[in-house]
Amino acid sequence: MILIDTNIFLEMLLGRSKAEQCKALLDMISEGRAESAVTHFSIHSVEAIMRKNAGELTSFLRALDQTVGLYVFDTTLADEVSASILTGTTKLDFDDAIQYYAAKKLGAAAIVSFDHDFDDLDIPRLEPHQIRTAGRES
Repeated sequence: MILIDTNIFLEMLLGRSKAEQCKALLDMISEGRAESAVTHFSIHSVEAIMRKNAGELTSFLRALDQTVGLYVFDTTLADEVSASILTGTTKLDFDDAIQYYAAKKLGAAAIVSFDHDFDDLDIPRLEPHQIRTAGRES
């Protein structure tokens, strides 16, 4: 299982420079060719950023709901306390600590993100094109 960070969804939704590799990864997940997770925190972050584009946001949420290979991780208050403690023992801010905590709790093999703050952790950070390559080689 891989954990998908917020920036992967935003890269695609906002049409940024790496949108195509993000779309390819998300297509692979939606087809059930990769097991993945996303935090509900990430979904709320996307909702906050996309709030002025209701049509695109609705399409995004419907697509997530129908994605076969995607598990949505809901944090409890206890999970969020644990994540906040991680901000004191790592260089992560709270947003990233939630992702890292969820990845640890789920036993994720990697965090898929463009955020280099995940680089010095005990779970590898991979970019979407690396997941696609790994999938073709195995």
